Amino acid sequence: MPEADVRPDLGALRIDAHKRGARKAGRLITIILFVLLGALVIVGGVYAYIHQAPSVQVAAVDTPDTGSRALLNASGYVTPQRRATVAAKITGRVTGVFFTEGMRVQKGFVLATLDDSDAQRTFASAKADRDATQASILDLQVQLKNAEIELHRAQELRAAGVQTEEALDNSTMAANSLRAKIDYTQKQVLAADARIEEARQAIDNCIISAPFDGIIVSKDAQVGEMVSPISAGGGFTRTGIATIVDMASNEIEVDVNENYIARVKAGQEVTAVLDAYPDWKIPCRVRTIIPTADRQKATVEVRVAFDKLDPRILPDMGVKVTFLGAQEKQAKETSAGVMVPKSAIRDDSGQRIVFLVEGDHIERHAVKIGAESGTQLQILAGLAPGDTVVVGGPADLRSGETVSIKR
Repeated sequence: MPEADVRPDLGALRIDAHKRGARKAGRLITIILFVLLGALVIVGGVYAYIHQAPSVQVAAVDTPDTGSRALLNASGYVTPQRRATVAAKITGRVTGVFFTEGMRVQKGFVLATLDDSDAQRTFASAKADRDATQASILDLQVQLKNAEIELHRAQELRAAGVQTEEALDNSTMAANSLRAKIDYTQKQVLAADARIEEARQAIDNCIISAPFDGIIVSKDAQVGEMVSPISAGGGFTRTGIATIVDMASNEIEVDVNENYIARVKAGQEVTAVLDAYPDWKIPCRVRTIIPTADRQKATVEVRVAFDKLDPRILPDMGVKVTFLGAQEKQAKETSAGVMVPKSAIRDDSGQRIVFLVEGDHIERHAVKIGAESGTQLQILAGLAPGDTVVVGGPADLRSGETVSIKR
């Protein structure tokens, strides 16, 4: 059988016209998609760039630094001018206590009472003696009246020559004696009145009262204990009832080295800082300089008065004081307000403003400018210590705008 003539069918390799068009359309769509995606990326980048939060630099607002230029520093303690340990005038047993520590009392407030039974008996005895003596005056007055009648009769009988001169003298003596006894008895009544007052004072001494307005800082006796104005051995007798402090009389007592006492003057301004409140500067003034020196410590005692008292100031608190000179007073006067860098200040239609950072956005604040110190400006009003202000950033910042802080 003859071999078939095998020839390649070139027509089978021909691409169908319909398939060729579909392939070209798919390529075109792919190109369009890539173009659109690129355009979206470009538009998104431009939008993000336009609407990104402006980057700013910030600085913290601080109080002015006046430097360490103290004329003189010293330390001491808060001491009250009026502080009293109240004690009884007599020795006695406590029968009542009517106060507690920390109580504010007025002058005359009854703090405690003592057993007054003995004083009451003495008072009753003195009063009875006075009454008995006063009663005897009535009897003597009756006797005197009778003696005067007998004297008158004796005078008439003597004038008539019936009675002797001796009888007249006896009648006169009897009347004068009764007058003397009445006068003596009246003096005894006055003495009895004095003893009654003494006994009444002894009763009053059993009542212990506050000598002035103040606060009880110590309770030194209890009911049933013996108290005495003098010290007693053995520790069984108290010498005080309570300790009262007049808080309105608190002042500062400091010892100044005698080498520097010439820098201190009466009425001089002082700044005090309590150890308990190191950030609280208290304005004070020198009240007096005690005109004597301690030869052991080579110091002179200075008393400093507070310009204004405060309940936080308590007796025996430690305190450091700074005596201010002319420079220090000037620094004190210029230390008002806060300090910010000059770059934080912006001009808005002639008004000085700053941008205060509040969380992730800024707020416009008008400020009042004070003195200039190097690269810093004093802000008298509008800011407080601890605030954060913008010191660098775009010139077209707006209030309420969100910002990013440049680190």
